[in-house]
Amino acid sequence: MYQYSGEERFILDLQKKYIHMNREKGKAVTQITLDDDFNVPDMKPDLIRIILDKGELVLDETTITQDHVWLKGVLKFSLLYRSDQPDGQINTMTGEIPFQESLAIDGANEYDTAKMKWEMEDLSIGIINSRKLSVKALVALKAVIDEIYDEELITGVDREGGVQLLSQNLSAMELFLAKKDTFRFKEEILLPSNKPNIREILWKSVQLRGVEMRLADQQLNLKGEALAFVLYEGEEEEEHLQWMETALPFSGVIDCNGCREEMIADVFYEVSGIELDAKPDYDGEERMLHLEMVLDLEIQIFTEEETQIVADLYAVNEKLNPVYQDTLFEKLLLKNASKCKISEKVSIDKNQEPILQICASEGYAVAEQAEIVEGGIQVEGTLQVTILYVTADDRMPVASVKDILPFHYLIEVPGINANCRYHLQTGIDQLTTVMTDSSQVEVKAVLSLNCIVFQQQQVKKITDVEQAPLDMGELQESPGIIGYIVKEGDQLWDIAKENFTTISEIVKTNQLSSEQIRSGDKILIIKTVG
Repeated sequence: MYQYSGEERFILDLQKKYIHMNREKGKAVTQITLDDDFNVPDMKPDLIRIILDKGELVLDETTITQDHVWLKGVLKFSLLYRSDQPDGQINTMTGEIPFQESLAIDGANEYDTAKMKWEMEDLSIGIINSRKLSVKALVALKAVIDEIYDEELITGVDREGGVQLLSQNLSAMELFLAKKDTFRFKEEILLPSNKPNIREILWKSVQLRGVEMRLADQQLNLKGEALAFVLYEGEEEEEHLQWMETALPFSGVIDCNGCREEMIADVFYEVSGIELDAKPDYDGEERMLHLEMVLDLEIQIFTEEETQIVADLYAVNEKLNPVYQDTLFEKLLLKNASKCKISEKVSIDKNQEPILQICASEGYAVAEQAEIVEGGIQVEGTLQVTILYVTADDRMPVASVKDILPFHYLIEVPGINANCRYHLQTGIDQLTTVMTDSSQVEVKAVLSLNCIVFQQQQVKKITDVEQAPLDMGELQESPGIIGYIVKEGDQLWDIAKENFTTISEIVKTNQLSSEQIRSGDKILIIKTVG
């Protein structure tokens, strides 16, 4: 703020308020292809046919330098396969492909933190020969860097000097808390009494179902279900191939100091680590499974702030020039958890072994495209389903079928427009697979589409006020009393400001009952200075 010389100068004392906010500083998306050949370990039998395969990306290190995000990690894969051994046809194999990659983000620096997401777009594991296989994967990587900052607002001024203020109401989201946290879930699972001891785990999976996050006073409550499955070799020869599936409910609390239930939580979660291993029970027998699961949480908690800010100002004895800046503020438009139902039939290939019994099914839901349309957000995606089943063929006791089921859903958001910003997280609440006959399975699923929508509003806010003396010569040449006929759209504020007077003086002079005027009204304006 600077001060002009002249008579009757006064210091303009601006009253300020700061709103804690965050914005996207930058993002980058890239695809990487990972490709390598692997030999079957010497202690493993020859590979005849692949039954199941899966892969996941593990990010070991994320480093940010000027304008770049550097990633280091591995692609871990596993496969279940039929071997050439008549007494133990089913075997398993694992491996990993290391990688390093960089993503360019303008403005990134070493003090930033990047949020990373990955998606396995394609995984292909093929047999080269009985002792060698090829692994190819196409992975999409996305890095987002957010920036936390304080937005300055002018909420008032010292009234010395007869400063006139025009205020406006601003409703905006203020970032109350931003933190990363982890949730760990541990469970010991005993095999049912009718199941034999575990010799070797051949295949395992852990899937999340029905994950919910709710904000309470001082904490974030989360709950859900972990669906654990193992296919294993039993110790008894006559009960060679065994499996078990169990649903384990979990719940927990994440500390969020100062938070209140009525605040707004935007939480992104992903599984960062799963261990499911056999261990001895209290009698020393391999009849227990130890499950440990880690969820990484990105937590942002907002409050809705109602603030009166100064939209315009002037003084009758000095020229005040407000300096404006266009600024984006956000407010909550909608937060909901939509449910999308899928019901499809999946058929096995005619050359595959018929289905005798379903062991387990895995699902992975992906929202491949989401766009704002009239009345909501149109989501298009796929549910990738893998079904492991028992066959009647002793040479191939288990087999699998995979399919990709499309879905589309309109998340209704009244009042949404192209300027809105939203976060969407897709999960699976329920997934059931039922045999209809030996060649067909009916798949029913309920997907959760958790969405939070922010409405963006552009506000011309005052950042500074320049002061200058009035042009007394120009002021003295203008008439001291004016008769004025109100035109459509006129406001008393604009009339008073243009004529070096105040709203209260116009109301008093014309004995108006309120500050409301209508087109065609005749008013008398007396200049306050002259």
